[in-house]
Amino acid sequence: MRNVYDILNERGYIEQATHEDEIREILEKEQVTFYIGFDPTADSLHVGHFIQVMVMMHMQQAGHRPIALIGGGTGMVGDPSGKSDMRKIMTPETIRSNSESFKAQFSKFIDFSEGKALMLNNAEWLMPLNYIDFLREIGRHFSVNRMLTAECFKQRLEKGLSFLEFNYMIMQGYDFLELYRRHGCKLQLGGNDQWSNIIAGADLIRRVEAQPAYGLTFSLLTTSEGKKMGKTEKGALWLDRTKTPPYEFYQYWRNVADPDVEKCLALLTFLPMDEVRRLGSLEGQEINKAKEVLAFEVTKLIHSEKDAVDARDAARALFEGGGTKDNIPTVSIPSKMLEEGVDIITLLKETGLIKSNGEGRRLIGQNGIYVHDEVVPAFDHLVTKNDLKDGALLIRKGKKTYRNVIVE
Repeated sequence: MRNVYDILNERGYIEQATHEDEIREILEKEQVTFYIGFDPTADSLHVGHFIQVMVMMHMQQAGHRPIALIGGGTGMVGDPSGKSDMRKIMTPETIRSNSESFKAQFSKFIDFSEGKALMLNNAEWLMPLNYIDFLREIGRHFSVNRMLTAECFKQRLEKGLSFLEFNYMIMQGYDFLELYRRHGCKLQLGGNDQWSNIIAGADLIRRVEAQPAYGLTFSLLTTSEGKKMGKTEKGALWLDRTKTPPYEFYQYWRNVADPDVEKCLALLTFLPMDEVRRLGSLEGQEINKAKEVLAFEVTKLIHSEKDAVDARDAARALFEGGGTKDNIPTVSIPSKMLEEGVDIITLLKETGLIKSNGEGRRLIGQNGIYVHDEVVPAFDHLVTKNDLKDGALLIRKGKKTYRNVIVE
């Protein structure tokens, strides 16, 4: 079996390593217990997290043991990494609820049976800590001067860095130490914005336990222009189907920019790299075939093969004249709305296609709203039951965002 380090490197995951040769060697010779931390800042993982989940799956397939660490304790403080503003403080109830949602999602991708992986919560050891003891035993190993050179703190110094956030690096370093002591965990993985925190944890283990510990960071999911991927008009691209329906999820990947296709195929699917390179090399209209493969494979992984087939069929029905429209996002409205006539702005807000009257007026002024492929001519345009076709309305925003509106 190939060394998983080489697999991750070939697919473009690895960004930085604390000790590249040593990490590659232990991954070759041992079953390594490693961890990735996830602070429960929302009630669902998003596609940015999924890069880390993919790494965990690759590592587990190679025989190593993942620890998915839910940040029930660190989430009480907030990580300043990559942030220009202080993160909002969440209530303990919200953190507990979000943590449970994370656990359910992880179980879909990682095999936790028979000790093959662990799911832990750092609240278990962080919440009972005695502050004075913690400062004496752990805080003394951290240099403030060195911490201030970390990128996650440098970015915030001018705007103001609270002491609350300043503790985050120490807490995450302590997580690594506790996982080493409890479960023999010697490798921490994370996004590239976690580099300073990971180094702090590895150094803490070396100082306190006089044992080696290692860190690897991975590329954040960005476009060829360096912008973060996974953002939609509604916000993040969520793994929870109730927050981002499978059709919308599929469409996001079907519409990525041409230069990003190969990278996304490598990072977000398990397709062999020869096939990834072949698809990524397609040009002109042919690249759309690669985008369809990408959208199908990622939707299948995160949702199901049925969801991927349904989304593909719906997209083909709209854009290629084939397949079925049954899986286009559907919204119900009361029949009396159309009997009395409803202005298009109200209808767009009711279907979730716009957030404000201003957005609706702008889109209509740009000829960007359609009912049954007919341009809506004015923002005071009335839609009535006479506009129904087969008992429904097909409303389109721009070129690619549809709603199938049915009446009740």
